[in-house]
Amino acid sequence: MFIDKARIYIKAGNGGNGAIAFHREKYVAAGGPDGGDGGRGGDVIFRVDLGLTTLMDFRYKRKYIAQAGGDGMGKRCNGKRGESIVIRVPRGTVIRDAETNKILADLSDPDKDVVLARGGNGGWGNAHFATPTRQTPNFAKNGQQGAEREIILELKLLADVGLVGFPNVGKSTLLARTTKAAPKIANYHFTTLEPNLGVVELAEHMNFVLADIPGIIEGASEGVGLGHEFLRHIERTRLLIHVVDVSGIEGRDPLEDFHIINGELSKYNLELERRPQIVAANKTDIIQDEAAFLRFKEEMQKRGLPLFEISAATGKGVEDLMKHTYSALTKLPPIQVFEPEMEIDVPAAADLDDAGFRIEKEDGVYVVSGSWIEAVGGGINFSDEESLQYFQRALKNKGVIDGLIDAGIQEGDTVRIGDLEFDFVY
Repeated sequence: MFIDKARIYIKAGNGGNGAIAFHREKYVAAGGPDGGDGGRGGDVIFRVDLGLTTLMDFRYKRKYIAQAGGDGMGKRCNGKRGESIVIRVPRGTVIRDAETNKILADLSDPDKDVVLARGGNGGWGNAHFATPTRQTPNFAKNGQQGAEREIILELKLLADVGLVGFPNVGKSTLLARTTKAAPKIANYHFTTLEPNLGVVELAEHMNFVLADIPGIIEGASEGVGLGHEFLRHIERTRLLIHVVDVSGIEGRDPLEDFHIINGELSKYNLELERRPQIVAANKTDIIQDEAAFLRFKEEMQKRGLPLFEISAATGKGVEDLMKHTYSALTKLPPIQVFEPEMEIDVPAAADLDDAGFRIEKEDGVYVVSGSWIEAVGGGINFSDEESLQYFQRALKNKGVIDGLIDAGIQEGDTVRIGDLEFDFVY
């Protein structure tokens, strides 16, 4: 089954917590603090796999979580760094933020990995907090939370040329004749239910990628039939070959079909209407309505569109069509790569030394949030006086106390930081 869109949840690993430990050794009466730092959490990395052609794997697994960093240990031993998770996707996968629908990355380069969620930094062990006046700090910092988000994966095929047209006009036959692709071919509508790719090789260093896009019908831009499930696959193509059945065997008017397909392309994406087109008048070996064919040819001449009279079944005119296509491609810019529309690191938690915080009032409780303040609060030992004093100084030095006062807090009001709740005393 061809799957070209998926929604998944990703989360980087949390940083390990810093350790509270003290040096213990025979004949050493009072060893100092030697708690190590927590390890950094693993990242979530996306990588192009040229062996993949669909997003099928994401139909069965929708949550991807990297490993957390190890906690710090005594003797200043730091925690182990969490292993990153590598998610492999087909070439041409565009990744969007599920909340904003903005593009985060375009996985088109097989040699370039993209880190989409960064692991949290490890917390500091109590060895960091020793001072001449505080020689036995009984507290440490917790690790930082890893970044998390929901994302949408969209596969937009990377092909130089896209074959478009109504169902059963001969696109699959043309692809099979010009490439080594083996699409399913039969004499009924919607034989092609998924895009097919093939490489047209004219000579050494003269080749291009050709995509057979499933047949478009009237109303496709609104989702009728296969709709925009597959229209997205021609967004990147540099050139379109519009295959039209001019035989008249099914009683269709080739000129009307031509107008309908172009109308659907423009409704889906205005840029597609302006995409260079070559018209392939197919099934010219079995024409039943010469008058309709002549009207069609005259209209193409008026529009200034290159017209090739071909028969995909017999091979008539196909070689000339492919040579002209290659020549046209040499004059066009390279395949479009979508630029990110928002920074990947936006939702990532801030560094442990970052002083940023927010104060909001919820049901009479003053909630203080922010990566720095939550990390500090999570490592406080409320049964230890030095730990409490450190916490109070940190709140004052970073401006949290002044921020609470500006927000209108009164003595005795409740303050919440992460999972901690306490009464405000000034």
